[in-house]
Amino acid sequence: MARKLIVGNWKMNGSLAMNAELLEGIKAGLAGVDCDLAVCVPFPYLAQCQHALEGTGIALGAEDVSAHAVGAYTGQVSTRMLLDFDCKYAIVGHSERREYCNESDELVANKVQRALAGGLTPIVCVGESLKEKDAGLTEAVVSRQINTVLSVLEEREVCDIVVAYEPVWAIGTGKTPTPEMVKDVHALMRELMIRKNPDAAERVRILYGGSMKPSNAEEFLKMRDIDGGLIGGAALKASDFLKIAYLASK
Repeated sequence: MARKLIVGNWKMNGSLAMNAELLEGIKAGLAGVDCDLAVCVPFPYLAQCQHALEGTGIALGAEDVSAHAVGAYTGQVSTRMLLDFDCKYAIVGHSERREYCNESDELVANKVQRALAGGLTPIVCVGESLKEKDAGLTEAVVSRQINTVLSVLEEREVCDIVVAYEPVWAIGTGKTPTPEMVKDVHALMRELMIRKNPDAAERVRILYGGSMKPSNAEEFLKMRDIDGGLIGGAALKASDFLKIAYLASK
């Protein structure tokens, strides 16, 4: 399996001063980190973060990307624009965008297509709500979300994505599934991708993103099929983000 990947998702947080302090703290603590690191930041701060991360080996990403290449789409940001800032990743289909911006499975799949065509690595987010979990629909929901993406991809493209499982009910709530529960969902997702491309068994990294933090990261990261984390709140504190990175480096 490829090296573990730890990605910070800043969400709608940050300021020029806060970003500078956070990134300086992360850069100062990189000794001993032996995993892949990335930060996905709000669009207005891409230029600042590009400059701050130059030469560090920490990849830069965006928190969304348009399903369109170019045109009259006010407020949207294209893959070409993101590449101007040396972005490597774009988060696609985060539960907050699915919920608050009414993004459908089909739109998410189109964004994945566009990101790949434009040269970005999409971090494809999937996960069930509390209502869906309580109804026993976790496998059905996650399978539907993954299969909608797989349906628009060529076989070779399957290995060019990153997938993040984010149970909606665990994001920012303090509720966390057991590592065994997450492992089982990750195994399901990997099996679905293997059906499309057998190489996904070793080449696709599946991240866990439901409130991973220093106190629980080790339990998750040691499980089979959990290849890293998509980190929310803990990514806004350098010491917490680095602690998770150290644990992923074991």
